[in-house]
Amino acid sequence: MTTTSKNETTIEVDPALPTLRIVREFDAPASRVYRAHTDPELVARWLGPRSIVHRVDSWDARTGGSYRFSAWRDGERVAAFYGSFHEARPNERLVQTFTYEGVPDGVSLETLTFTDLGDGRSRMTSLAVVDSMEARDAMVASGMAVGVVEGYEKLDELLAEG
Repeated sequence: MTTTSKNETTIEVDPALPTLRIVREFDAPASRVYRAHTDPELVARWLGPRSIVHRVDSWDARTGGSYRFSAWRDGERVAAFYGSFHEARPNERLVQTFTYEGVPDGVSLETLTFTDLGDGRSRMTSLAVVDSMEARDAMVASGMAVGVVEGYEKLDELLAEG
C-alpha cells in the first residue's frame, strides 16, 4: 500500500511474515526526525490522523524508559497506548514495544532506523513485528494507514517550521 504526497509513505505487509514495514523520507536531517520521535511535546503535535489529538501521559525516551499516551477526538478519549523503549540510540535507532490498551496481549516490537541521505534529507524505516498474521492484519484493517500517512504529513509541517 503506498500513498503519495511530496514525500511518499510506503507501508509494506509481507505475505509470509507477521511484519509491517513503513518507509518515509523527510526534508530534514536524521537528528531532527529522531528528536521528533523522542521529544514528547513534538510527538504529541504530529502523531496520528488530523482528527485526533494526542495527550502524552508519560514519556521517557531512553534505553529502559517507557511511555503512555492517549488519543482524543471531540473531547472524548478514543484510545490509549503504552510501551517500553528498549534502545534509544540518538539520531540512528529507536527500538520500542507498542501496545494498544484495548488489546493488551497484542504487543508489537518496533525498530525505527534513521538514515541521513545528505542535502538535509533523511529516511526513517520502521519494522514492526507482531505475534501473528491475524494481529498484523487487524492492525492494517484498523485504518492505521490513515494515521501513519497523515501523521507524517503533520511531521513534515512541523519540520518545516525549523
